[in-house]
Amino acid sequence: MKKKALILAPALGLGLVAMGAAAPAMADHAAGSYSATLNEINNSGASGEAWIDVEGTVATVTLNASNLAAEFDGNPYPHVQHIHIGAQGVCPDMSVDANGDGIISTTEGAPSYGGIGTTLSVGDADKSPAAGTDLTVAPWGATIEYKETFELNQETQDSLANGTAVIVVHGLDPATQPEGATAPSDLVPELPLAATSPALCGALKMQPAGGVDTGVAGTGNTGGIDAGMLAIGGVIGAAAVGGAYVFARRANATR
Repeated sequence: MKKKALILAPALGLGLVAMGAAAPAMADHAAGSYSATLNEINNSGASGEAWIDVEGTVATVTLNASNLAAEFDGNPYPHVQHIHIGAQGVCPDMSVDANGDGIISTTEGAPSYGGIGTTLSVGDADKSPAAGTDLTVAPWGATIEYKETFELNQETQDSLANGTAVIVVHGLDPATQPEGATAPSDLVPELPLAATSPALCGALKMQPAGGVDTGVAGTGNTGGIDAGMLAIGGVIGAAAVGGAYVFARRANATR
């Protein structure tokens, strides 16, 4: 199978209301602290935790994860991560594995956690759903230590406030997924199913006043993939609930 492109689009036909149609709310209605334990999906072997502190409309997001897939086809593996919103506010379990292949695909999991509300990109990069197409600002490698402060859009504030916000980290190692390594992706048949499936998920819950100590002082390994390593292209049409991800091999390996 060709592994020179990884395209991940959100599931279509979910019946989700357009994100811009969220009901008006008070500016500070989401203020407070939220946390999530990030549990493995699809036997990824990964684990992590995430915290969000919201003051007014500004959020500080901290995410630590380990034991993620380190490489894809011999190159550093970017792990696109988002706050998903607008659905059930839960992480999928194997009961959503409709075809019984042992892998929760993106299509099968999306009704649980919803569409993209905020992209957890690195640095000053766009945090909107549209940034899902830009893997040059995605954290990469087996370990993520992410901490960013930015203006939080109204849709994600609303989802935090009503308890339907979920963090999802994508990207499995096909080599450790017997079924996912051989079966075609539900989204891009020329790729293995593992390459387009979620690895970590955690539902965000509000914490008592005062917040929580994340224990993270800096941004750590949040460097994005260098633009020279990627050939960005192809956006799947009708991606009304999120964006598309495109991963391609770097032209000149520098590792």
